[in-house]
Amino acid sequence: MESGELRQAHSSTALIDDGKNTIASQLVDRLREAIVSGQLEAGSKINLERARESFEVSLSPLREALARLISDGLVEFEDNRGYRVSPISLSNLEELTKLREEFETYALRQAIAVGDVDWEGDVMRSLHRLNRAVRDPAMPETLEQWEAYHREFHLTLIAGCRMPQLLSFCRRMLNLNDRYRRTFLRATSGDRNVSAEHSEIAQGAVARDVEFACKRLREHIHRTGTNLLHHLTGKIAP
Repeated sequence: MESGELRQAHSSTALIDDGKNTIASQLVDRLREAIVSGQLEAGSKINLERARESFEVSLSPLREALARLISDGLVEFEDNRGYRVSPISLSNLEELTKLREEFETYALRQAIAVGDVDWEGDVMRSLHRLNRAVRDPAMPETLEQWEAYHREFHLTLIAGCRMPQLLSFCRRMLNLNDRYRRTFLRATSGDRNVSAEHSEIAQGAVARDVEFACKRLREHIHRTGTNLLHHLTGKIAP
């Protein structure tokens, strides 16, 4: 990973331990965004000294941040070779799509069963923010904002399930899946009316129509995965 890539990967805001967000936690957020957005390329080596200088931090919080990203599946460590951004492949994308279909649908089913009125309100607010957001490939800042709202929507949708371990797993799968989807969205604003799909899922969920909402969510994830496979075939490893 070259130093130029590192400069692009972090913001100009200094990392400061404010008691709530440690330097390591802030590093995790910035490095995760750099990896998921593709600023740090899949398979690229992470040079600790360059990263330390770029973020103006000591090695201790940097190693802690990388350890967390290893547990998230975004970074790998090999003896005698050091840290590297995890590679991507079509087979990995297929697996992630299947896992998201099964586990997010299950989480939504549970959320519909036990989610309270506050969860309903959170879902509709996150849907409104997402559907109001502009997504223009010619304006990278709009893609970044849309992505933040999109991630918030999918996680809010299942947050009512009250199953922390399941939510943690779904969050990890979503992060890994987003690496592929955001590669696709750098070149296009989308190939279908995703706002309508999101609306159907959300409205079905708050109406407690479990079969309708879960079917729409499964179809939504599957369709995205299929489109990504088609788009990325021949461009990344099998």
